[in-house]
Amino acid sequence: MLAALALAARGQGRVAPNPAVGCVLVKENRIVGRGWTQPGGRPHAETEALRRAQGRTAGSTAYVTLEPCSHHGQTAPCAEALIDAGVSRVVAALEDPDPRVAGRGIARLRDAGLQVELGLCAEQAEALNAGFFSRLTRDRPEVTLKLATSQDGRIATHSGQSQWITGPLSRRHAHLLRAQADAVLVGSGTAVVDNPRLDVRLPGLQRVSPLRVVIDGRLRLPLTHDLVVRAGEVPTLLITHEGNPPERLDAYAGAGVEVLRVGMDASGHCALPEALAGLAGRGVNRLLVEGGGHLAAALLSAGLVDRLAWYRAPMVIGGDGIPALAGFGVDRLDEAPQFRQSSRLRLGRDTLDLFGSQD
Repeated sequence: MLAALALAARGQGRVAPNPAVGCVLVKENRIVGRGWTQPGGRPHAETEALRRAQGRTAGSTAYVTLEPCSHHGQTAPCAEALIDAGVSRVVAALEDPDPRVAGRGIARLRDAGLQVELGLCAEQAEALNAGFFSRLTRDRPEVTLKLATSQDGRIATHSGQSQWITGPLSRRHAHLLRAQADAVLVGSGTAVVDNPRLDVRLPGLQRVSPLRVVIDGRLRLPLTHDLVVRAGEVPTLLITHEGNPPERLDAYAGAGVEVLRVGMDASGHCALPEALAGLAGRGVNRLLVEGGGHLAAALLSAGLVDRLAWYRAPMVIGGDGIPALAGFGVDRLDEAPQFRQSSRLRLGRDTLDLFGSQD
């Protein structure tokens, strides 16, 4: 099952709206086939593993990280494929929460006489597809907030100099986070000031660049910005609120930018829960947020951040530097968002700390 989970991870950022699934087929204590969900979500992991097994599947055991599907979509159900291949035992980490499956795949396998076991490495499997489960059960993606700061949480000096606080290994690792995300989000202020491309520039991974998303209530994004100019090459979505000039929106659309209109919150900004629901409706399971400070603070204040990826450089800038987060009105410590550290990684002189929400 651990091998199947490792295979499943290869699909992160490439298979939405489907989950990233891995499958290992074992017969007489030897692996005879292995597969993972392919780019675009198809073929499924079980189908790939069966294909690679080349007919050596009668009496085998399938270890799969998520319940095999039982519904007819663009491909035949994986449960039926396992039955037809003569697999005798299926070990699944988790039941699929998709209402089209939700236990039906397991029931179909058992009805056909297969031995089915559920729950092996369930915690790891749930973490791997937390975004898929979030989209189905909370109508929003799993949200990871990325921060790259000095030790005292600054992203620039008081004069605005910011390149580069973190080192080259951290910046390359941040591109890996993009490659594992289905979409990457920035606020309009960050987009205008930093002119980010929001694509993946790691050798061999350029094709897996995520959906680029800008939240821009006042339509500040210039039509000459890379996010607009290259929208025909790398899918780009602009989220704004109702009431903006239609001719301006038409100009973005004419350049290839998809526009999503959402309501306004009490402060006149784009309603973030509605924006995240809109991304979920487009099949986004994993969302990476790269700033700026006001957007990050708003997401934290609303309890919409699931994970923190915090890159820290070994320097101190001081209180007159620009903070990574804008204020969001925490009066008492028990009102502050709480996170639990899950891992730490050294990246040259920098440190990456990963945190999960305690909620």
